Amino acid sequence: MIEKGKNKLFGLLGKNISYSFSRGYFTKKFEKLNLKNHKYVNFDLQKIEDFPTVIEQHKDLKGINVTIPYKQDVIPFLDKLDKTAEEIGAVNTIKFTKRGNLKGYNSDVVGFENSIIPLLKKHHKKALILGTGGASKAIAYAFKKNKIACKLVSRNPKGNKEISYQSLTQKIMEKYTIIVNATPLGTFPDIEKYPNIPYQFITKNHILYDLIYNPELTMFLSKGKENGAVIKNGSEMLELQAEESWRIWNN
Repeated sequence: MIEKGKNKLFGLLGKNISYSFSRGYFTKKFEKLNLKNHKYVNFDLQKIEDFPTVIEQHKDLKGINVTIPYKQDVIPFLDKLDKTAEEIGAVNTIKFTKRGNLKGYNSDVVGFENSIIPLLKKHHKKALILGTGGASKAIAYAFKKNKIACKLVSRNPKGNKEISYQSLTQKIMEKYTIIVNATPLGTFPDIEKYPNIPYQFITKNHILYDLIYNPELTMFLSKGKENGAVIKNGSEMLELQAEESWRIWNN
């Protein structure tokens, strides 16, 4: 239920987030729904330890989205985690409950899952996730849920679920036909950057999915497209996860 009377503040928690999609998206949404008492702002923190101060200073806060690099770091500051967020070990949505508790959720899973499923074909059985941050954990959870085996690719691999960029042979690239970029490499303004994978082994059997949405066509996607791969950026995922956050805040 959306209450129209009281002032309600929502925001995005992150670091160096002036480029953010969320503020523009929710500002337009509030205008469209004529929610004049609703406002969405950026909480651009250089360190997560400043988070309690944000809460202290904004008593009308009802919900927060969380982005890079705090999706895991924010967890110790929360009172409770939703089951999915707990399993993933990363939070991108915080709800302020009626009791005044902070409860963490993960709407990235819903956003990613619903945006990639229409692209999947029978041969898409294995995936590589580039990066090991909070977003990559939600992606891995979505793949597991849909019975797609995945490996995380890291510069410093830990455990048996992570592999190094150097180990990406032709054989691995042919077997893992979904590749998701969950690193910030290629984000505006550093648009010439891209993950260091052997693009020469990418074929029309591959899906290259980039969580980045600015620019629309990253170097990662462009290199995939040149080799005939199906490509998709993160804009639809962002919209879907934003709508899921909105549902959580108003549920």
